[in-house]
Amino acid sequence: MLEKIKGIILDSQDFSVHTGVPRQLNIESIPGKATICMGVRRCGKSTYMLQLIEHLLNSGTSPQNILYINFFDDRLCNLTEENLDLVTEAYYSLFPDKKNTETVYCFFDEIQVVKGWESFVDRILRTEKCEMYITGSSARMLSKEIASAMRGRSLSWELFPFSFKEFLTYKEIYLQEHISTKKRLYIRNAFEEYLQCGGFPEVAGLSSRMRVKIHQEYLHAVLFRDLIERHDISHPKAVLDLAHRLIDNTASLYSLNKLYGFLQSQGHKVPKHSIADYLKWFEDSYFFFTVRLFDASLSRSNANPKKIYCIDHAMVTSTASGILVNSGHLLENLIFITIRRTTESIFYYRTNNGLEVDFIVQMPDHSRKLIQVSESLENPITKKREVKALTKAMIEQNLTTGTIVTLNDTDTIESKAGVIQVVPAWKFLLEKERIQLI
Repeated sequence: MLEKIKGIILDSQDFSVHTGVPRQLNIESIPGKATICMGVRRCGKSTYMLQLIEHLLNSGTSPQNILYINFFDDRLCNLTEENLDLVTEAYYSLFPDKKNTETVYCFFDEIQVVKGWESFVDRILRTEKCEMYITGSSARMLSKEIASAMRGRSLSWELFPFSFKEFLTYKEIYLQEHISTKKRLYIRNAFEEYLQCGGFPEVAGLSSRMRVKIHQEYLHAVLFRDLIERHDISHPKAVLDLAHRLIDNTASLYSLNKLYGFLQSQGHKVPKHSIADYLKWFEDSYFFFTVRLFDASLSRSNANPKKIYCIDHAMVTSTASGILVNSGHLLENLIFITIRRTTESIFYYRTNNGLEVDFIVQMPDHSRKLIQVSESLENPITKKREVKALTKAMIEQNLTTGTIVTLNDTDTIESKAGVIQVVPAWKFLLEKERIQLI
């Protein structure tokens, strides 16, 4: 086994691989802590690790200082907790002069397939001069659980499917600080494509037929590997029906009682508490996200209906029944994921007189933003409704600015609460990337 691991290490140091589109996640490592990359299946976590390696090599790090192991490698099937130390033994037998003299960069992909890996990683962090990077999304353990297992000894970073800016890079549309009118046309055309195909790297550039097929395979992988197999769920068809119900109601309100009633109507004898577990496990897998009502009282917030969003708007299109999902909800889902890349503190808002605003967001700097999403404001009735709700929310939250995101509209509205900016979605997405538009 020792010689086999040596061969794997040497093979892995031939880093002449295509690392794809550069991601916008800027990871910072902390000495003595493992860096963990979390995210939904197939969002590009393993590829991102290779990009980190590529950056190290381009910065002058020797390939010999990089220890990369993919624990899904069939040749490592006999690795156990008892012989995991063979990994470091193999590495230092190849490069004995590195031990305790030079930093070794350890990239452990899918290490969770080896039971008891936590103590091995902890020991390396304590005894070796190294930086540690870990990712994983197998049925054995989700990325969030890896982070939990390493609590106090790790820093976690979230990776999502392509942002719009990353999609533009894939399309070889590169952004400068200022964007010309001509490039703006290219960007808007690319946005139309992004609306259709979404952000999963593997489906970019594929036909609609192949995109749908791959999205559906992703859904089944999450359902059967991350939920049904992992948690030994005794009602697998109920989980499938629940997932499709949530997808069909993307960006809509739900309650446990209504979901329970729906599953009962489908003939499933599932306890209500099990539905709450399913929802939690979906969130753990980064597939669905729940948004609560903004309220100072946590109990009141939890007692009210919640809104559901999916990891990718095009995934919704590919897996929904097509009966309930509308394009306005897909746009709202896209805006939610764009905001979620920045913060987890996202709520929906209900004014004192019952008007609803799609998002109130607590930003990392503790400021608050109110964001409404509407496909179009061309209809005067729609415009009046959206502005009225946003204005009332701005007054109640003592905010002087608000935002309405649309597909194509641009406007500045003076309200009695302050200024409401109406921006097209493609521009909103790029503003999140701090791109200045001219």
